[in-house]
Amino acid sequence: MDLIRVKNVEKKYKNGVTAIYDLNLAIEKGSFVFVIGGSGSGKSTLIKMLYREEKPTKGQVIVGGLDVARIKDKKVYKLRRQLGIVFQDYRLLPKLTVYENVAFALECLGERKDSIRKKVLKALEDVGLKNKVHNYPDQLSGGEQQRVAIARAIVNNPKLLLCDEPTGNLDPEKSLEIMKVLEDINKVRGTTIIMATHDKDIVNKMKKQVITLKDGHLVNFKQKGTYNNEAN
Repeated sequence: MDLIRVKNVEKKYKNGVTAIYDLNLAIEKGSFVFVIGGSGSGKSTLIKMLYREEKPTKGQVIVGGLDVARIKDKKVYKLRRQLGIVFQDYRLLPKLTVYENVAFALECLGERKDSIRKKVLKALEDVGLKNKVHNYPDQLSGGEQQRVAIARAIVNNPKLLLCDEPTGNLDPEKSLEIMKVLEDINKVRGTTIIMATHDKDIVNKMKKQVITLKDGHLVNFKQKGTYNNEAN
């Protein structure tokens, strides 16, 4: 069953730059997909369209049955509740503890305290940080901060986890640790993961589905791909 369908999508920015040309994709529920390509290939634009930071100029982006472009601005939260987003730069609140950073989104939704506690501790356990609940972000390594960001993204058990260069600020060892966390989330929780990256080593080691973009065009979609597919 497809969780995401991208149909005849074009994205042209107001400055005249076309970032995506006639893109068609179908991504099944439970998949783990890398989106690769050089700078300006359209990776980030695709990710942004999936969480409605950007709208397609033409075509349809359908996520979990919702036509993303047609959602009214005041209803975008309905889409965002179905997904989690992890960025390169963590985006943690420095004056909140690890627990409070992860709990924050659920508190905004008005969930009960006992429900929040259960979900937060489960998410922190899943990323290997249950022993850091009282720490503040500046007491953590970069890899640990990214794990907190992942816990925050999965705390509400989303169908889809979007990751935009999540290992971009980390060394190779920490990057692999983050990938192990993401792989476990994909396998254990069944969360669909789409990750934009330029880290060739990670893509080659993981052997997941690989979407290759070049100058806004889809040039490859392999079931068990490597970064080397870009040249094909």
